[in-house]
Amino acid sequence: MTPEQIIEAADRLYQAELTGRQCGLLSLTYPGMTLDDAYAVQSALVARKRAAGAQIIGWKIGLTSRAMQQALNIDTPDSGVLLDDMVFADGGTVPKDRFIQPRIEAEIAFVMKASLQGSQVTRADVLAATESVLPSLEILDTRIRRTDPATGTARVITDTVSDNAANAGIVLGARRHAPGDIDLRWVGAIVTRDGVVEETGLGAGVLNDPVTGILWLVHRLAQFGMAVEAGQVLLSGSFIRPIEATPGSRFHADFGAFGQVSINF
Repeated sequence: MTPEQIIEAADRLYQAELTGRQCGLLSLTYPGMTLDDAYAVQSALVARKRAAGAQIIGWKIGLTSRAMQQALNIDTPDSGVLLDDMVFADGGTVPKDRFIQPRIEAEIAFVMKASLQGSQVTRADVLAATESVLPSLEILDTRIRRTDPATGTARVITDTVSDNAANAGIVLGARRHAPGDIDLRWVGAIVTRDGVVEETGLGAGVLNDPVTGILWLVHRLAQFGMAVEAGQVLLSGSFIRPIEATPGSRFHADFGAFGQVSINF
């Protein structure tokens, strides 16, 4: 993609979010689009939001489960940027029409106390740089249509990455833990919608260990001379499938001794 096309694509996504009307698949508009192009569109989109006053507060990691990777025919996660206007209070309510097609995922969040940068960062480094881990919900949204109405073509990884990895909101639970005190592979959640259990899962569903997701992010950012910064929040990846968040729905994720987190629509 040309620099002009990257800006054009980012503008389409930005306007889709502002108006609440989805745009068409970028992968069809720009058929030669690469993953590098998609991240360039994401960066241009985030720059547009920052110019409007949003502040970066962290990162999200997506497509960490085997099932989701197989669905998109990929073998790598993706990442997106967390902004301050994406934060919702635990137990709070998302305003009507804030999102287009919201969905919910359960994740383990990391709060960093030190920066991490470089391709040589290890799992031990990640744990040493983490202040706390806690339960969280991610709100996904799709500014791009999930399928093209004319051809039935489904969106692909370049669409998702361009759309800031479908990132829309985060909800952090109140209970925090030292990262070395718990085997995060065995941290699980029972997720209900309107009191009905919709999904359950374990942290091991995230690349066999949520810490691996953080490590992947640090190594990916290192390719561009970037780093995870102290104070940032990192969503390590979902271990459940996305659940549709219809108007009026209530979500609660019970992580057992690890904590709880909820959000309403």
